[in-house]
Amino acid sequence: MTATANVYQPGVCNIGPAEIRMRRRSGYLGIALAVVFLVLAFALGWPAWTRLFVALPVALAATGFLQAAFHFCVRFGTQGLFNFGDVGTQEAVHEAEYRRKDQRKALLIAGLAVLIAAVVAVGAFLIPVG
Repeated sequence: MTATANVYQPGVCNIGPAEIRMRRRSGYLGIALAVVFLVLAFALGWPAWTRLFVALPVALAATGFLQAAFHFCVRFGTQGLFNFGDVGTQEAVHEAEYRRKDQRKALLIAGLAVLIAAVVAVGAFLIPVG
């Protein structure tokens, strides 16, 4: 069984194709917002410290793409849920061991997203304006 199978796997896979598509769309939305934000920041000559706020849309993008890549929803993982049907329907995870595995995976994805957002924000801050 692999992570691409349409079955719940504790700490590995808790969303199916419909949920994965939704996470990928949120990733693209985050990238678009980040690009718009940075274009405005540079075009309008905002102070360098304001560019740190690009971390917010980058975190959205990173979270969306990481969830899609891992086939794992952070919110579902923290709340003990999974979904392989239509968006908006969830089933509960009842086994405590499975819930712990899901929570660890959710923390990993959230941590990676924060790290990515921080690196991009610091990079945007450090870009010199000529």
